[in-house]
Amino acid sequence: MRYIPHTSKDVEQMLKTIGVSSVDDLFSSIPKEFRLKKSLNLPPSLSEMELRTEIESLAHQNEATQYTSFLGGGCYQHFIPTIVNYLSSQGGFLTAYTPYQPEISQGTLQTIFEFQTMMSRLTGMEVANASMYDGASALAEGCLMAKRIHPDKTHILIPQNIHPDYRAVCQTYLEAQDVTLIPIPYDSKTGTINLSSLEKEASEKCLAILVQSPNFFGVLEDLEAIQKICKAHEALLIVAVTEPLSLALLKSPGAYGADIVVGETQSFGNPLSFGGPHVGFFATRMSFVRAMPGRIVGETVDVNGERAFTLTLSTREQHIRREKATSNICTNQALLATRATIYLSTLGEQGLKKLAQWNHSLTNTLCEHLKGKAKIKFTSPFFNEVVIETQSPLPDIEKRLRDKKILGGISLETYYPELKNCLLICTTELNTEDHIKTLCETL
Repeated sequence: MRYIPHTSKDVEQMLKTIGVSSVDDLFSSIPKEFRLKKSLNLPPSLSEMELRTEIESLAHQNEATQYTSFLGGGCYQHFIPTIVNYLSSQGGFLTAYTPYQPEISQGTLQTIFEFQTMMSRLTGMEVANASMYDGASALAEGCLMAKRIHPDKTHILIPQNIHPDYRAVCQTYLEAQDVTLIPIPYDSKTGTINLSSLEKEASEKCLAILVQSPNFFGVLEDLEAIQKICKAHEALLIVAVTEPLSLALLKSPGAYGADIVVGETQSFGNPLSFGGPHVGFFATRMSFVRAMPGRIVGETVDVNGERAFTLTLSTREQHIRREKATSNICTNQALLATRATIYLSTLGEQGLKKLAQWNHSLTNTLCEHLKGKAKIKFTSPFFNEVVIETQSPLPDIEKRLRDKKILGGISLETYYPELKNCLLICTTELNTEDHIKTLCETL
């Protein structure tokens, strides 16, 4: 839409209607000594053509598109089909907000319902909500939900190989709760949770055990063994997934007996966008549905017997009495969830599985090319991320990689001082074998 300014006549008529003689009179409540008495130091105005040229020249200074990225760690660069951008840009999706008269917004409700269904199928859980802010807040909300289910218990076991940002958000959310977060170390050889330490810390006080799989190091956890520990102490198993593409290839957390499954859906049709916004998912057992945060859309029939959708549960403070609410989460990430729904519908079950296999295959290719150049740090199976230990100091390697316009991975020493000269490297379908060869030759 073009910007069309008000004419002098428009301004005069509006001022007359509200009973003031000038625009300055609108600011009469501001003391004169605080008013700006000179023009703003702004460049002269440009025509549309001049402005377009100026913006394009600025855009050309951004070299980000010239780099090959092997970054992961919770934000993943995947190919986004054109149809995702096209459909999600339609006004009905792009401008839609919380449906305060939900049953009127049948299109919005159906989209949310489809998203919930897809998340339930991928996680192997019985019910999923309409989305969360992001994976980190979803995990924190999972902890709060577990506390509602087990109000008399006070301990949550939180492994150190869960994403550091996720752990920090959980710490913030639970600071005012009667909950103690018990850190669990990882096995320095496998990269997985140290099960001996987990069993030692588990007790009748334990209300939940958190686990990320694939974890922050990219390796797969033994969910079956962890679930047995949970069962022995009547604790909930909460599984976090930062790379949801892995769910297309691996046995679902629900199949292992998970009680709550949360995570990030950015990988499904949403760009990195300088780190956000993201879109979280939240799934659980039907028996826990009334302790679940957020909103749930259900399927029903209208007065004519036709298929229809309705807001089944909405247990946030804005809709019901605060003391009855399960969360103060104010809204969901509806547009990003819609993009994820379009993306998953476009690829389909088999397409998503093939994409997951492709990602995993590329990581195997990376490991082959790394032989003799760097050490694979952990021995456990992985999906599309691995930790490598370099032979040379990491700062030197990172400089060489940048000179070749390669973002070579995440330095883990920032989060884990003991992992010096260790890089977390991710491969997706956007990384070719030539990219991988160049990376490995530069190490």
